Amino acid sequence: MPGKALESDFRRRARAIFLVLVLPGLLAACARPGADPMYPPVTASAPGAASHTILIATTRKRSADPGAMFSGERSHDLQFAEAVVSVPPVHVAGNIEWPSQRPGNPATDFVTREADYLDGEKAFVAALDQQLAQRPPGKRNVLLFVHGYNTKFPEGLYRMAQVVQDSKSAAVPVYFSWASRGELSGYVYDQNSATIARDQLERLIVLLARSKAEKISLIAHSMGNWVTVEAFRNIAMTRELHGYSQKLGMIILASPDIDVDVFRSQMARIGKPKQPFLIVLSRDDRALALSTFIAGDKARLGDYKNAADLTQYNAIVVDLSHVKGEGPLNHDKFAEIAAIAPQLKEVLAQGVHTEGTTPIEQAANAPLEATPGVVKTVLSLPIAAVAAPIVIIARAAQ
Repeated sequence: MPGKALESDFRRRARAIFLVLVLPGLLAACARPGADPMYPPVTASAPGAASHTILIATTRKRSADPGAMFSGERSHDLQFAEAVVSVPPVHVAGNIEWPSQRPGNPATDFVTREADYLDGEKAFVAALDQQLAQRPPGKRNVLLFVHGYNTKFPEGLYRMAQVVQDSKSAAVPVYFSWASRGELSGYVYDQNSATIARDQLERLIVLLARSKAEKISLIAHSMGNWVTVEAFRNIAMTRELHGYSQKLGMIILASPDIDVDVFRSQMARIGKPKQPFLIVLSRDDRALALSTFIAGDKARLGDYKNAADLTQYNAIVVDLSHVKGEGPLNHDKFAEIAAIAPQLKEVLAQGVHTEGTTPIEQAANAPLEATPGVVKTVLSLPIAAVAAPIVIIARAAQ
């Protein structure tokens, strides 16, 4: 039909204009007001502030600017460090309270208490073992975080501290930072940096698995998912985790900036993981809409419309489309729901069910076409950060 074709073409053009002209403005409006400050370390403490010691592995070069610690340029080898980040007593779940000026006020801001480089892999393992030894047997776990596109080093560090704080995680936090420039114009550079970093992330995962850690969980965000899934693809081919795979805990792929067809190809090599991947997506993710446009209108995993299709890879899908994001991009919802991590974990452990009691639950639990054996459940919690139910999609057998 000519009329429908013209209408469809008009919509495509309007969407392209929005993505090219409007969305970058939204991205710029979301620029972090203080994504750089780390030094000088803040020695003062504030009553009620919480401190988190974070181990660091990165493919970034050391920065000449002490306020950044590591730059956006690529290192030829894996670098290691350690930092103590203080979270203020006035912290609001899902937020990073950035200092308005260096070095920040521990009563109101995220601040760096300590930051030191570690001299190689042995020093990193020693620091890891020391932290693990401070936890009782059965609790000697690691939480690994991989940041996404357009992320400066301190920003990813503070984001990890925020997730650890809000989720009340007792695991040893480990931050893997690949060489993102932290610039809106650096998408292709970041994508190439992410590809380069996959071997070093593989090395880190194997290092953690062979350590004294009892369980290793991982959260990857945005383009960091490309690094992560590629690392697991490499591990599947090399079988480097043979004898250690039981140490892998929950693998969370949050807002993954991966072409859906590429993900299918990666999973064909990885196979169905024994521990299901948790894919956190949202169909209103505007940052991924721009990525889709850049990629030739190919769907991204993080805003995939047919979420039930992903369960064939032994994945559990957490759909946040009904949850309102704090920012205009709806790209960081995973951080905003970190506070409900214990409840979410409990729901997943109990299994997905189909009993709906409210209209929205009944709609969410409606049969899924052409996806036999797939069911939905809804997690509704009276928490300010979650203004609408979270839909969880999984295979009934799980």
